[in-house]
Formats: sequence, C-alpha cells, structure tokens
Amino acid sequence: MEEMPLPALEKVAAYFQALAEPTRLRLLNLLRGGERNVGELAQLCGYTAANVSRHLSQLQQQGLVERESRGTSAYYRIADAAVYELCDLVCGQIARQSERQADVRAAFMAPPQAAAASRSKR
Repeated sequence: MEEMPLPALEKVAAYFQALAEPTRLRLLNLLRGGERNVGELAQLCGYTAANVSRHLSQLQQQGLVERESRGTSAYYRIADAAVYELCDLVCGQIARQSERQADVRAAFMAPPQAAAASRSKR
C-alpha cells in the first residue's frame, strides 16, 4: 500500500469494512461450499432473508460475491476465492496472537505450589 492515492485507500478501506461484520464473514464461510440462494443462507444463519440480502448486497458491492437470478430466487457465489486466503491469513495471525497472550497469562497464573517452590529455592 505504498504511497497510494486517497481514492485507492478509500476503496481498500471499503473492502475491509465489508469484511468487518461477523454476519458477512459467516455468509462468506457458508459460500465456501458453493453457491446458495438467499433462503438457504437465511435458514443456515438463522436470520431473515431480508437481513441476509442486505449483507449480501454489501458483499456484492465490493466484488466479493456474485449474484444470479433464477426464477424467483437469487443465488450467490464467491466472486474471488482469494478472499479465503485473506481470511485464513488473518485467522492465522489472530491465532498466533492468542497463543502469545496465553503464554504470557500462563506465566502469571503458575500454580501456587510451583510459585512457593520457586521462592523456597532462592
């Protein structure tokens, strides 16, 4: 992102903003297995079809999903599978951060016997 003009940065921010909502991430994850219609996605998520459609519309605006009308149903599929690589990268980073934080917490949460034994050796 070196020295990008403001309009380009705004486009990047809008892309990440589309990914910054748990419902939309859940919908993307459900679409990993292939295309689904709004009703199927709503049922799987436990949300209303209107709510799912609104989130899918935002994902479509950013080019993350494609929409196809068939009769009375709208089907959605992933437009670019690279979004999963991005999500996997972020999830891996979060997991590594959690591991580091757990290690730090563990150092402060040593069992009382271990702490007492450590003090008696001094």
